[in-house]
Amino acid sequence: MVSSPAPTARAEPYGRVVVRAALWLAFLAPFFYLSYGFANWLASRRDEVGSIVFSWEHGIPFVAWTIVPYWSINLFYGLSLLLNNDRQGVDRLAGRYLTAQIVAVACFILFPLTATFVRPATTGLPGFLFAVLGGFDKPFNQAPSLHIALLVIIWDHWRHRLGGLLLALWHGWCFLIGASVLTTWQHHFIDIPTGALLGFFALWLFPRSGALPFSGFRLTSDVQARRLARFYALGAVLALAGVALGAFVCAVALFLLWPALALAIVALAYAGAGEKVFQKSVDGSITLASRVLLLPYRLGARANIWAWTRNLAPQVAIADGVFLGRFPTTREANGFGTVIDLAAELERPAAPDCRWISFPMIDLLPPPVSVQQQAAGALESARRDGTVLVCCALGFQRSAGVVAEWLVVTGRAKTSTLAREMLAALGRPVHLAEATDPVAS
Repeated sequence: MVSSPAPTARAEPYGRVVVRAALWLAFLAPFFYLSYGFANWLASRRDEVGSIVFSWEHGIPFVAWTIVPYWSINLFYGLSLLLNNDRQGVDRLAGRYLTAQIVAVACFILFPLTATFVRPATTGLPGFLFAVLGGFDKPFNQAPSLHIALLVIIWDHWRHRLGGLLLALWHGWCFLIGASVLTTWQHHFIDIPTGALLGFFALWLFPRSGALPFSGFRLTSDVQARRLARFYALGAVLALAGVALGAFVCAVALFLLWPALALAIVALAYAGAGEKVFQKSVDGSITLASRVLLLPYRLGARANIWAWTRNLAPQVAIADGVFLGRFPTTREANGFGTVIDLAAELERPAAPDCRWISFPMIDLLPPPVSVQQQAAGALESARRDGTVLVCCALGFQRSAGVVAEWLVVTGRAKTSTLAREMLAALGRPVHLAEATDPVAS
């Protein structure tokens, strides 16, 4: 008998999406103008408002017509809310908007900066648009550029919905919008990277799909996890201290905000948020926002891999086509039929030909028993189709734990202790906590 196809999920009525978008717009628009105006008013009452301008910025030309792409972001702001498949999509996009606006306005209030360039008189359509802009926008709201933060959010929203020539045109138009903040003399350069960082933070906080990074957060009771959380939090604080002290000497110190944010996110992962903060999917890919925000941390992780494994073989054979090793390059991965990847913090290398299965686990912490058992089961299934590499960052702990689980469950080792001894005998460092033997179901 031929079975009927599984029912597909019913699309949410678009009318409900439009209503949700309209409600959000009814809140976001007044909130923006009120909070933005309040920040401007506070800054205008100060005796002196500083500025951060690099000398080379005086060579940036004023291009009047670029006020058109500058203004166009307002159109895309509303259209993006309307262009969603369901109300969750609307809510997450609105959450990104709200995050960007709250953080940016808070910075404008606490650390106001002013634009120093005086625009020449303009006529025609550009002159009209500049006049409208000047009616509510004062020169005090600079870093982080809310315009750039919203541009990052809106660019990401549409790049998933366009293709072909339209996508290329969209990238080009977004470039014009981004450049226009300089060519309209509306912002200084430092506002752009700080605004982009804020935009990617908003994208990370409200991803397009999957769980929110802090959903279900509960402060961990694990002693090791708390110690590591404090370690990374201290790193974030030191980076912020570098920002606070270095900014008085050179504005380049503001770029330390990037590693400070990355370390703070990792600290929260250990504090209880878990592997969700890395936003890694089962195929080993990682969201763009996570790739950008956590790049400083991942560069450190890559350096750590090189330092610990440069004198070791990349992989060692265990039994029956199963190998244990560090995180592979594309060439190394393509030497196996399947890669079982356990490193939550690292992204799958570009374009591997092998099958890639990820079970994200946090480094230096014992994984949930259920996840380790699932990984061991996937290993046994994949082994029947060819060689398998089980890897984490170094190949010392997470991957060794899964291989030890597989050895015991499949009867290749009678106890966990024997499994650990088998792995240690291979000449590769293995760091596994004492564990009870799994019970066969």
